[in-house]
Amino acid sequence: MKFLASYIMRGRLEAMLTASTLAILSLLMTPLSIFSSAAIALVTLRKGAYEGLIVLGCSAISAAVIASVINIPFLVIVIIALVLWLPIWLIAIVLREGRHLSPAIEIAVLLGIAVVIGYYLYNADPASMWEQVLPRMMPSNAPVENKEEIIQQLAPFMTGIAASAGVFSMLLSLFLGRWWQSLLYNPGGFRQEFLSLKVQRKLPLITLAIAGIALVSSGALSQIAWNAAIVMSVMYTFIGIAVMHALFAKMSIGNLAVPMFYITLVLIPHSLLPVALVGFGDTWMDLRNRNF
Repeated sequence: MKFLASYIMRGRLEAMLTASTLAILSLLMTPLSIFSSAAIALVTLRKGAYEGLIVLGCSAISAAVIASVINIPFLVIVIIALVLWLPIWLIAIVLREGRHLSPAIEIAVLLGIAVVIGYYLYNADPASMWEQVLPRMMPSNAPVENKEEIIQQLAPFMTGIAASAGVFSMLLSLFLGRWWQSLLYNPGGFRQEFLSLKVQRKLPLITLAIAGIALVSSGALSQIAWNAAIVMSVMYTFIGIAVMHALFAKMSIGNLAVPMFYITLVLIPHSLLPVALVGFGDTWMDLRNRNF
């Protein structure tokens, strides 16, 4: 990882080639998009908004050239630039100027909520669209029983789920870029920064208000509120991860407990829900400073 970070920071050409090549390869291996965006984040965090924008633009041109050679539609490159790189560039600027992870996470979540609201303004009934799309997204060997019922239950919330997945991926890229920066210029800095992650106390109150609106309203307003709450859960998930990491690290078996915690999150994605609840509660309970 340190070698890749060092290579990116050698100059514009190296950063551009890394971001564009990984972006193209991510069409075959989706997780590589996180590394591609992290390259943009690293340059922006270290060298500033202007240099990050230059690398972003050059990477888009480079990716377009590669795409033309291997017959990838130009629209794909536009989507990569606008959906992957531009948001990460924006929140990297927020992190660079604010010097704390919390504001960057809050802006990322706000962007996700804006996408939800914007899509509802564009399409008055996204649930109907998802009811048509979801059957094509399901694996061919998926059980047939209750399939239609599951699709109808999921459809109203899929806009928020899709937006939250984008925000989650964006923040992973930001954290990776920040970690690379820490490896090169401030060893151990990212760990300390991440484990102390907190948000303003008013945000959980706003979340509760949004959930309340979702419960008492109906129609499009209720759906928008539920989907916005889903996006906000990403913020609490990362806070919960930071809290659990800090608590496990204090244990006598911390060297084993911390890796097992992350392995559990990867193998059992449903465990992210209780982790998000921990992150939500930490705002008032300050779990990291309690003795258990």
